[in-house]
Amino acid sequence: MSRASGLAVAGLGLLLSACQVVGPDYHLPDEAAVHREDFQGNLAVNGKHVVSAPVPSDWWRLYQDPRLDQLVQQAMASNTDLRVAAANLSRARAQVDEAQAAGGWSGGVKVGAQRLQESGEAFLLPEKVPVANVGDIGITTSYQFDLFGTLQRGIEAAKANADATQAAADTARITLVADVVRAYTQICAANEEREIAQHSLDLQAQSTTLTQRLRDAGRGDETQVTRSQTQFKSLRAELPRYEAARQAGLFHLSMLLAKPVEQLPSGTATCAELPKITQLLPVGDGATLLKRRPDIRQAERKLAAATAGIGIATGELYPDISIGATVGTVGILENLGKPATNRWGFGPLLTWTVPSNGSRARIREAEAATQGALAHFDGVVLNAIRETQTGLAQYSAQLQRRDALADAEQSAQRAADQTHRFFQAGRESFLADLQATRTYTDVRAQLASANTQVAMSQIDLFLALGGGWESGRTQGSQPGKP
Repeated sequence: MSRASGLAVAGLGLLLSACQVVGPDYHLPDEAAVHREDFQGNLAVNGKHVVSAPVPSDWWRLYQDPRLDQLVQQAMASNTDLRVAAANLSRARAQVDEAQAAGGWSGGVKVGAQRLQESGEAFLLPEKVPVANVGDIGITTSYQFDLFGTLQRGIEAAKANADATQAAADTARITLVADVVRAYTQICAANEEREIAQHSLDLQAQSTTLTQRLRDAGRGDETQVTRSQTQFKSLRAELPRYEAARQAGLFHLSMLLAKPVEQLPSGTATCAELPKITQLLPVGDGATLLKRRPDIRQAERKLAAATAGIGIATGELYPDISIGATVGTVGILENLGKPATNRWGFGPLLTWTVPSNGSRARIREAEAATQGALAHFDGVVLNAIRETQTGLAQYSAQLQRRDALADAEQSAQRAADQTHRFFQAGRESFLADLQATRTYTDVRAQLASANTQVAMSQIDLFLALGGGWESGRTQGSQPGKP
């Protein structure tokens, strides 16, 4: 080995031994909201209605409704939002591959030929250089060293962004499931409440007919008839509202499943019984919630990517160092390949842009972006706890209201039965019998509405708990854990 070659190798070894990764290494700050002890314990606001058991990944199966299971399965397979999320995830993973391929070995081939008139003075010749057919063939290869870790930080940022995109896809999945269950519940509730409203309308029609007969028999007046007719018309005016709610639910399902209403599973449009969960709702605890919710994982991964961005910006202050070699032949076409036209070269290359034009400002910008990402992460954690606690409180309140109305419904039913027996025994009028029955149907309508609100609160609570993203999870890099 020549002395010059030995010095080059020694110098290269010295540079490699000095490798360091610029910028801060990522870790969650100790003061991050996710570490708060008061967020780690029991979430239950009212232990009577929930249990601190793990939230199942397929929570919608707790309803034990095969038609609902089929709707969710079809939505998972064809929903357009999930297709967009899958495309975004593929793009993010391709960006990771791109970052991993940066630096290292690269090469190229150059082949050219031209009819050339060179300048004589370019070669310090006073006379004109003859016109000639000149060819140029060259092969180059080089290896870029990541001495300061700039490329490594780029890989870290790309991987963190890919994990954040995966978490966004998980969020889209649980939102889709909740929307499917909500739309199906809306259809069933609309059909059930319409049936009760129709029964109330039929009873009011009987009352109106009886009032007219009493008026005609001289035992009533026109005011009673008008009042009864007004009540009948008011009840009749409510019926289109239930049909509109049913149609809206069907159209929503059609969009979520990306198929016409006519192709929805059989019986969907005529469902008249709310899907119900017969067990206590599993809600887990705060520590599990903070690990499970995809939006928290997404915010945490964005914080990691922002932290890596500081290293990328810092790396711009340092030179790029590579080592390369070229082999080729340049000259008149008929002489290409002969010793006189052959050339080769080998050696290091240092490229350095003097830190200016805002280089240090970009570092401060990256640091500020990291602080913003940390604040956003804390905000997402706080919002997750708020949503869950609010959902638990609303669910508990809706259950209490539903239970109170259930008691009222039983009382109204007993009153209606007693009044009907009295009427049969001649101790009450037919009008009193109708009024008691109508009161019972009114309470039934309120109870049906309360049951719908309980069902919707259940869905909102499951969405807040973040369950369901694990089902159908695509393979790929695992998201970072806060």
